[in-house]
Amino acid sequence: MEKYDILESDCFYHIYNRGNNKEDLFLELENYFHFLKLIKTHLAEIADIYAYCLLKNHFHLVLKIKSTTELPEKYHHENRLSQPFSNLFNAYTKAINKRYEREGSLFRVRFKRERITDVNYLRNVIVYVHLNPVKHSFTKDYNTYLHSSFQSLISSKETLLKREEVFELFGDSKNFVSLHQDAFLKGEYEDLD
Repeated sequence: MEKYDILESDCFYHIYNRGNNKEDLFLELENYFHFLKLIKTHLAEIADIYAYCLLKNHFHLVLKIKSTTELPEKYHHENRLSQPFSNLFNAYTKAINKRYEREGSLFRVRFKRERITDVNYLRNVIVYVHLNPVKHSFTKDYNTYLHSSFQSLISSKETLLKREEVFELFGDSKNFVSLHQDAFLKGEYEDLD
């Protein structure tokens, strides 16, 4: 049986999952937007989102579970922190099943989660997540991929993403962009899946 990291407050995680039986999770443009809306609905109260990438058949999130003082009381027990994720995946599955007249689970049984305890690794995971569409041949240029947080982070538009905190991890916004470009040009798509 696969071991899963326990979700704990004040910790960073790389969260990812794919479609059950390699099935597509996102069938049309509005599905991507709906999934992001559900992330806001179900995860914003327990986690800060640092990066994301939604691909046709899988997704990646980089987030930090909020500190105990920021978490609503109902989430103060570690085993309750996974409930909002379950709610997110169930809500999305129900919406897809209804819209496309399908039945059964959409996602693999449990979502993968890896605790990130090192700042260098955190930076690498963020870059990896943004370069993932290139790795899987969904695009040739991560800059043009519509369903990742990269463009939202470098824009000046309002966002729920922790933009300033992300840039601080990289030193500043210029270094953030530069490190992505360097990894892209070197073909460094380290396999973290």
